[in-house]
Amino acid sequence: MESERKILEVNQFIAKLSEPNKTIAKALRELIFAASPDLVEEFKWSMPNYSYQGLVCFIQVAKQHTSLGFHRGNELAAFDPDHLLQGEAKTMRHIRIKKVEEIQPEAIKTLIQQAAALN
Repeated sequence: MESERKILEVNQFIAKLSEPNKTIAKALRELIFAASPDLVEEFKWSMPNYSYQGLVCFIQVAKQHTSLGFHRGNELAAFDPDHLLQGEAKTMRHIRIKKVEEIQPEAIKTLIQQAAALN
């Protein structure tokens, strides 16, 4: 099945990560599905992407951090009172995380739910 293949690709991607990025990516993935179980997980553009009637968010890993990115993040400022979102791109914004303890579950859940609602 196509959906099982996509999940397997994300599992393999996360399994190959080094710490702390592996733990951060796992935590973000769980948080994404907890926030919006209707999101569809895909492995595109060399990273996990999540969509619901359009692109919503993605997990991007760099050497020193992991980012939770939002495809329409520029439209989420009203739902980000803690100013977690960063970036200057035309539409995308991201939250950069260096340690799993930096994850703010409730604030991130709200952003994911609002990002899905934009579609």
